[in-house]
Amino acid sequence: MTVADGAARRRSQWLRGVLDLCLLAVNAEEPAYGYEMTQRLAAAGLESVAEGSIYPALGRLQRDGLLETYLVDGGGGPARKYYRLTEAGRAALTEWSREWGQLVGGVAAVLARVPGESEGKIRE
Repeated sequence: MTVADGAARRRSQWLRGVLDLCLLAVNAEEPAYGYEMTQRLAAAGLESVAEGSIYPALGRLQRDGLLETYLVDGGGGPARKYYRLTEAGRAALTEWSREWGQLVGGVAAVLARVPGESEGKIRE
């Protein structure tokens, strides 16, 4: 395995851990359908999220009552399933965002203790 392969695998694992939070956040902007969410995530710098990979997460968030769906006429094509936050979803987004901030702060504090990290690189 190359260094680049390892980095891609690590990034994918990290993203899986926060995908639910990111999906709630992009839906907080305004309701969206699956492909649109991947575009919003890509515009935010998460271009590695494939449309097919978000549907299991969306289904789970819907089953948990954090998202609800509705259909919109596709203008000649099939209707599109849109997702929007529920009140429970808004509450989860607030709580998970707080938890994420604490985690990021803790990781940053640990990394700041590594010599050379303040310049953006860890010295070997």
